[in-house]
Amino acid sequence: MKAAQAAAPSGGKKHRTGPGLNPKRFWSYMKGHYWLYLFLLPAVLYLIIFHYVPLYGVQIAFRDYSPKFGITGSPWVGLEHFKVFINSYFFGETFRNTLLLSLFTLVFSFPVPIILALLLNQMPGKRYRRVVQTVTYAPYFISMVVICGMIRIFLAPSSGLVNNLITMFGGQSINFMGEPGWFRTIYVVSGVWQNTGWNAIIYLAALSGVSPELHEAAVVDGASKLQRIWHIDIPSILPTAMILLILNAGSLMSVGFEKAFLLQTGSNISTSEIISTYVYKAGIESQRYSYAAAVGLFNSVINLVLLLVMNAVSKKTTKSSLW
Repeated sequence: MKAAQAAAPSGGKKHRTGPGLNPKRFWSYMKGHYWLYLFLLPAVLYLIIFHYVPLYGVQIAFRDYSPKFGITGSPWVGLEHFKVFINSYFFGETFRNTLLLSLFTLVFSFPVPIILALLLNQMPGKRYRRVVQTVTYAPYFISMVVICGMIRIFLAPSSGLVNNLITMFGGQSINFMGEPGWFRTIYVVSGVWQNTGWNAIIYLAALSGVSPELHEAAVVDGASKLQRIWHIDIPSILPTAMILLILNAGSLMSVGFEKAFLLQTGSNISTSEIISTYVYKAGIESQRYSYAAAVGLFNSVINLVLLLVMNAVSKKTTKSSLW
């Protein structure tokens, strides 16, 4: 008690300590730990060069850009490109497709790695657990082009494995890649298969930090495996899950371009045309660089708003947030 009173400053105020409060102390701290900042330097340089310096080109979205005149020489048009996109025929379809595909991906792909990590953590056999981990991790390292090629081969109407199984049991062959209603299902299910094992790694790392004494005490009290998972494992990974949920929500509108573009056909374009593929076609194929930059910036602003909203909601409800 006396030690606590002695440690507390007069007036009941708590004074923060740290190298950042005093400039002299800060530089002295950096000098004494310069090797730590040297390790940090490559990452900082990478962020500056590849993430902050290119922000200079964002002004293309507000100009009628022409390679002949350059960025600064192109005339300023303000929000004209944003108005054109919002009032265009493609806005409603691309926005709806992007939002639905992102929501379905988040709803179905986010909880599956958590479930897999909880199941792997409860496996008694280490050898079997390693086999399962290897099998589930492997699809993540397959190229996206190869993944999409496999999907097209497996779902081919006449020679595909899936349709052969359907016809074997008396069903009718389905043109999966030609029917718009199947695109979102194919996209989401293949994404879950490819990314679940890799995304489970961070949850396994969080579960490895759970004290074995908690499980031992729960076993002594007669708790079942399900009760231990519910009352020990899930609360221990909840902060990690919330942080990842916030990050995923922040990139909700950034659906992967490669996969959507590679699986896109003339028949399913009504559900497969998303903002990223539309930006590619408008910017690269049609050479409307400023218009494509405006559409991409519009998408990024929505992601930023979602990130801020999710972070505020998570901070208020679960006390876990990015900042």
